[in-house]
Amino acid sequence: MHNLNRRQFLQYSSAVGAAIGTGGFAGIANAQEVLKMGVVYVSPIAEIGWTKQHSLAVDAVKAELGDKVEITVIDNIFMPQDAERVFRELAASGNRLIFGTSFSHGTPLQKVAPRFPKVAFEHCSGIVHLPNLGTFEAKYYEGCYVAGAAGAHMSKTGKIGFIGGFPIPDIVGPANALLLGAQSVNPDITCNALFLNSWFDPGKEKEAANTLVSQGCDVICSMTDTATGVQVAGEKGAWSIGYASDMSKFGSGKQLTAFTLDWSSDYLRAAKGVLEGNWKPEVRWDGLAAGVVKMAPYNEAIPADVIAKLKQLEADIGSGKVHPYAGELKDQDGNVKVPAGAVLADADIRGMNWFVKGMIGKLS
Repeated sequence: MHNLNRRQFLQYSSAVGAAIGTGGFAGIANAQEVLKMGVVYVSPIAEIGWTKQHSLAVDAVKAELGDKVEITVIDNIFMPQDAERVFRELAASGNRLIFGTSFSHGTPLQKVAPRFPKVAFEHCSGIVHLPNLGTFEAKYYEGCYVAGAAGAHMSKTGKIGFIGGFPIPDIVGPANALLLGAQSVNPDITCNALFLNSWFDPGKEKEAANTLVSQGCDVICSMTDTATGVQVAGEKGAWSIGYASDMSKFGSGKQLTAFTLDWSSDYLRAAKGVLEGNWKPEVRWDGLAAGVVKMAPYNEAIPADVIAKLKQLEADIGSGKVHPYAGELKDQDGNVKVPAGAVLADADIRGMNWFVKGMIGKLS
């Protein structure tokens, strides 16, 4: 497997030359061919976090498919102009399956995919689909709802805090679910929300976590690509909730749980589809039931009967018995967004741009 930064990749791709596949997807690979697969990460591969979980999915592909695949990984590609260049070079270098792993990779993928119609592209967190561009995403809100319930059981102040990378639907929705899960335990609990406008800025995240603790929040959840929020919360004596990976080792014993992400099934499904010649662009959006979202072990400080309730909540969400966005739901201004007896439609969940009642913060 090749692990390259951008400069190394451009040198590598120049050396191997262009090798664009011909024929339809049915002929994109056969049992005698090695599948060349490219994966582009938005940040460096760290010990934990968003990119780490994607790297584990790549490892799963290599472990299961072995010599049938040749994988090139390029990390720390965030800027759209860089991403477009890298995706184009991967496609021109003979990679027949290419993954983008961030919402910010969307426009570059949409530009490159039509130029290489015989290459299969997969976009995590994507919303646009093309004849050779599929998307996959996780129902983060399901894990957030369970984590919020855990936080409410342990909070003494009735205030929880949320740190998000950007105020986009993928983050706003889970922030709302965190509070709604907490309110299912304590209807009066509130949540203070701050956004960094960055996925990876430990300095800003540390400042945000300190601010939330100073505001009385005794449970902190961060949806970024670092463990800083968990670490600062632990140092300040507050409970924390991890995201993407189990971050308990950084939490000074104070991580309640984490909603983790396992993308292995998405990567394997796509790789096998291309190898078998039956890949097609799909819209995949899975959560607790499919195992794409998983809850990390619960902190032993949580009472045993509460842990049992949390595990039952996991099962009930997975089965559909409980829906985190079931009405009645009101926004910050008290307007009814989801009436009693109804649930928020999937399209509205994926486009959520409003805060529920009890959220303290702004989306700008």
